[in-house]
Parts: sequence; structure tokens; C-alpha cells
Amino acid sequence: MNRKAIFAVIAAAFAGSAAAQAPEAFKDDFVSTLTRQQVQGDLIAFKKAGVNPWSGTYEPLKYFKSTRSRDDVTAEYIAARAEVAAATAEDSGSSARRPVAIDRAVSDTLAAAR
Repeated sequence: MNRKAIFAVIAAAFAGSAAAQAPEAFKDDFVSTLTRQQVQGDLIAFKKAGVNPWSGTYEPLKYFKSTRSRDDVTAEYIAARAEVAAATAEDSGSSARRPVAIDRAVSDTLAAAR
């Protein structure tokens, strides 16, 4: 019974110190760069265009038309992929950042007699 009383006193002491925090005052120091009329004008313009960037269903790519061919984009992706693979290689990309590449002979055999 004595242990339960000691545990209750300790728990109450910790609970009191945890709840001893005062609430912070609300800071209202926001300064708008637009007037209310400018914001409402933007909203009217978005409604006329049928677009609302603050909407949950806003789709920015709905009317997007690419100016590049699929082959150009694929080639750029493959070049970037090779660059990223070199930069994140086993040596953390230090060989990719080296100004002059070191020519290393690579053999087909695991170990060769000399």
C-alpha cells in the first residue's frame, strides 16, 4: 500500500510540473501586400478563366501542351539519370566530380595469375 501512495505522489508531482506552462499570446503581425479589392479582382479573373489555384480540384496541367518531342525528353531523362547514378555511386560521387577521369582497366576474370 505504501508503494501505491508514493507512486501517486510522484505522478501528481510530474503532472503538476507538466501543466505549469502559460499559454502564448497570439501574434497578429501579418501585413498584406494586396488590398481587399485586388484580391477580389484576382478571384473574379480566376472565375472568368475557369481556374481557381486555391481549389482542391485545381489541375494546372489540364490545358498543358508540350513544345518538345517525346524523344527529346527521353534523351534528356537518360542523360540526367546517368549523371545522378554517377553522383550517387558507391564512392558518393567523388569520381564523378573529378575533373579528369582515371582510365581503369577492367578485366573479365576475378583473379588472374601474374
